[in-house]
Amino acid sequence: MNPKPTRRDALDNRERILTVAREAIAASNGASLTAIAKQAGVGIGTLYRHFPTREALILELYRHDIQHLIDRAPVHLAEHPPLVALRHWFDEVAHYGRLKYGVAAVIHAATDGGAADEYFAPFVAAIDVLLKAGAADGSLKSGIDPEDVLLQLSVVWRIDPARPGSEARAGRILDLIVDGLRTTP
Repeated sequence: MNPKPTRRDALDNRERILTVAREAIAASNGASLTAIAKQAGVGIGTLYRHFPTREALILELYRHDIQHLIDRAPVHLAEHPPLVALRHWFDEVAHYGRLKYGVAAVIHAATDGGAADEYFAPFVAAIDVLLKAGAADGSLKSGIDPEDVLLQLSVVWRIDPARPGSEARAGRILDLIVDGLRTTP
């Protein structure tokens, strides 16, 4: 038996919920599902049909946003020299971290601290693509382990975006990471 195709309005509702939830959770990690449903123009039952728990909604946002970051690495390389592409991508990763700051514990728990995360290997591969391009053009050291770089990047996700100067601090930390990867200071 073929599964019933999803109706266009159901897909539209799902996308509106995700769009509103992304903005609401970025503004406040305590955003209620009721407020998200209301702002998306759907009933709470519709939201729960798509996302039976708050965690399910957060994880769907995570999946979508992480895939977007993975997809952006080659785009940056197509538009910029490798060193510039790497830094632009790092900036996007840091921005994502600020948006997800308050829900990181949910994501971490649901992915078993990264061990069960289906996006771990593709994310590391995106870093590797950027590193290898930089090594090939001589702007980055060769042989850098992309998982080491991911570990370094995880520091920027721990910066509380509500603290004054947090964005500047993230920028300084990214500068330090990039400087450590460069062939010349």
